[in-house]
Formats: sequence, structure tokens, C-alpha cells
Amino acid sequence: MTTPRSSRSATKASRAVVQCDACGHRPPRWVGRCPECNEWGSVIEISAEPAALRNMTARVPSDPARPISTISAEPARRRPSGVAELDRVLGGGLVPGAVILFAGEPGVGKSTLLLDVAQQWAANADTPALVISGEESASQVRLRAERIGALHERLYMAAEGDLTTILGHVDAVQPGLLIIDSVQTVSSPGTDGVPGGVTQVRAVAAALVATAKERGIATVLVGHVTKDGTVAGPRVLEHLVDVVLNFEGDRHSSLRLLRSMKNRFGAADEVGCFEMHESGIASLPDPSGLFITRHADAVPGTCVTVTMEGRRALIAEIQALVGAEMPGNPRRTVSGLDGARLAMVLAVLQRRARLKLHDREVFAATVGGMKITEPAADLALALAVASATHDIPLTPDLVAIGEVGLTGEVRRVGAVPRRLAEAARLGYRMALVPPGCGPNNTSKAPEGMRVLEVADLRTALHAAATAYAQAANEGPN
Repeated sequence: MTTPRSSRSATKASRAVVQCDACGHRPPRWVGRCPECNEWGSVIEISAEPAALRNMTARVPSDPARPISTISAEPARRRPSGVAELDRVLGGGLVPGAVILFAGEPGVGKSTLLLDVAQQWAANADTPALVISGEESASQVRLRAERIGALHERLYMAAEGDLTTILGHVDAVQPGLLIIDSVQTVSSPGTDGVPGGVTQVRAVAAALVATAKERGIATVLVGHVTKDGTVAGPRVLEHLVDVVLNFEGDRHSSLRLLRSMKNRFGAADEVGCFEMHESGIASLPDPSGLFITRHADAVPGTCVTVTMEGRRALIAEIQALVGAEMPGNPRRTVSGLDGARLAMVLAVLQRRARLKLHDREVFAATVGGMKITEPAADLALALAVASATHDIPLTPDLVAIGEVGLTGEVRRVGAVPRRLAEAARLGYRMALVPPGCGPNNTSKAPEGMRVLEVADLRTALHAAATAYAQAANEGPN
């Protein structure tokens, strides 16, 4: 007997489907490994109730549409968080009702920084702050708060992982700032999946976003990151929130950078600098001193450049060491730099500047744990390697800015006036820049700084050597 088509459709619609709890992909059948994200054991069965088709009828809105000129913007005015570098990245402060996704690797200091933000809010704002921890107990958070001096009577703390209970805490405290640490540990009753899975994270985030918008609560959701440094969880999580911040840093360095990846209320390319120390995390408004080494005498193999982190100009020192000749394949080791860029610069130096480097070990590194990936540091890297090869130092007040091409030309880079202004502020008096980036083409040169345009690598090497010879002949003032 043949089954009616309607019965077969109903049976197929009510059948459970499978979905990856890590990335949300739905394979046609259950598999042990997700074909989309290659995660083992993440494919689970979920209910697939068919959506009921119903007629939609219009209803009278509770808040009718008004001319935009009559709507007050005062409820959305920014409130300073009390942490200067965070306010810089956010564009001036926290916006009531805004939801911020705060991501970072484990141990980088996310919880410590946000606890300080909560204390500053409780001390300076007219509403309390509420911190919800799903990873630590209340006593553990209390110990950290005591260590960094973040105790305040209007700073409330709860260790909870149930969404409905968290909303109950919000009703009781009525906070102006809500911090959830972390969103992957919160579960929503009645929603399929385990805490941290795609379905749970989506449901929890949607509920918290709705609560923040309805009550005007500035909300910070702490998020985990994956092995490749991206925010864990479904991609829709980044679309639900208003701001996405990434807190990054090296475990062996005290420097921490806060990058804005998305910001509906300000610039999305700002960077905030922080310094980790025993008593917590402090804002670092002038971090350039961490990335340079002041030597009493000029040292071969060092050159200073100015790199852009977002819209922020930072002084950085590049150091190079060229070893003795050796048979076989010499090592090319970098720290804080791109190994591919070093290999390219070495090839250009050997071919265009006649430096014999193919049989010598070369080591290149930045100072202070800074990571430089932009091509604007190519010229400084080339000068540092050439200085180390000839064992002749560069003048201490020289900065080099520019990208080096395969033919040896020095190419233009962006934000040269801002880079030169930062170098002049820190006392550098000579700069090598690409053609078309000098004071006659962009803007007036900073006072007291000599700016030279160099067309190619050989011209830059000659200018740097001439400057050092002149400084050596003049001697100390």
C-alpha cells in the first residue's frame, strides 16, 4: 500500500535533523566529524518542528513613528567608563543600551580589565554595576578585586550560569553596566544544545541584547576565541552586538592592545594600549617608550620606524643581527616581524645593494614584544640589516618609513604626516620617507625635523651613511 504524499511530508517534517554544535552546519545525516569546521563529536540531533504558516495581521504600535528631528538623543549619550584607553577605542565612552562583545585569548587579562571598568563605573556613575561570572566563584572574583583595588559598595557580583536567574539579578540590582563573563558559560532553559554551543549562544545573546535595549543597560559580553584568534561561537553573534573588541597581547610582554573590530557608534580602527602589572591593568596613553631602546652610544643593527596601529602612530625599533658565513642553509629567524617580509628584504638587499647575505645567518626582532606586519617597516628593516652587515651604526635620531619593492624602489605608505609628527614629538630629527611623501607634497614638515625623500634602497643607504658621517664629524654638541 502506498503512503499518501501528505503523510510522507508530515513524517519527514517531524523527523529530527542533525546540526553541528560548534559552527551550526547541518549535514544531511549524522557524522562523527563536522565536514564544515572539522570538529569531532560536535554533530547532535535537534528537533525540527515545521514553522506554522499563519496570516499576519497588522497591529497598532505602542510607540508610533515620529519625525527623527523630534527624537531626543540624550538617552544614548556616551558615559565615560573611567578607563581612558577603553573610552578612546569606544569613541568616548559606553552608550546606554549598547552591547559589546569583548573577546581575547585565555589569560590575556579580560576579566581583570573589565573588573576595573566595573569599579570605575560604580564609583563615578549614578547607577550600580553588575558582574556575572560563569567561570569563577564569587570568592575567586573577590580575591582579584581586592588585589587590583576594585572594591566598591555599588559594584555587585554574582556567580551564575542560568539565563533566567541572571535576568532576576538584573531586576534586583537595576545596573547601568552589566558584564557577563563569559557568554559561552550561560545556558538558556528550554533551548537545545549545551552551554557554549551554537544554539545556546545565539539564544542567550539574543535575550541579553533585547534586555539591554529595553532597559538602556550598557552590556559587555566576554567571548572566547578559537585557535586562529577569531571569536568563538556563531558568526551571527558578531552581528547581534553593537561593538566587537579584541583584547590581545603576548604572555611574555606587559603590553596589551585593545582593537576595535566593529563599532556602530565610532571608528572601527582604533587601538587602545594597556600595561599589565602585578596590581592589575593600567591605561598606557604613551606606549612608544616600550618599543624603543635608548642607547648611550649608537649601536649597529638598529633602526627606528613609525608603525600605524589603527589610527594610532607608534614608534618601534627594529633590531638585526647578521652572523658569520656558514655552509649550507643559513637560518632566518624573526621575532615580532613577518618572516616572508624579511626574506624578501634580504633578497632585495643582495640583488640591488650588493650585500652578500645568502650564506649568513640573519636574526631580526622588534623591541617590547610589538608585532609589526605592515610593509611600511620594510625600509627600517633593510637599514637595520645593512647596518649590522657593515657593523656601522645609524644616527640615533633617524627614523625610516617606507615599503621596499622587489626592484629596490621605496614605495609610498599612508599616514606619513601623522607618523612624522609622532617621531618629532619624541625627539627624532631626521626621517627617510618615500617619494611624494615629503613636506612639499603632503604637509609641512614638523618643526626641527629634516625629511629626505629616497627613491630607492641604494639612495636610502647612502643618505643614512652620510648622516652618520656628518654626525660623527660634528661630534657632541
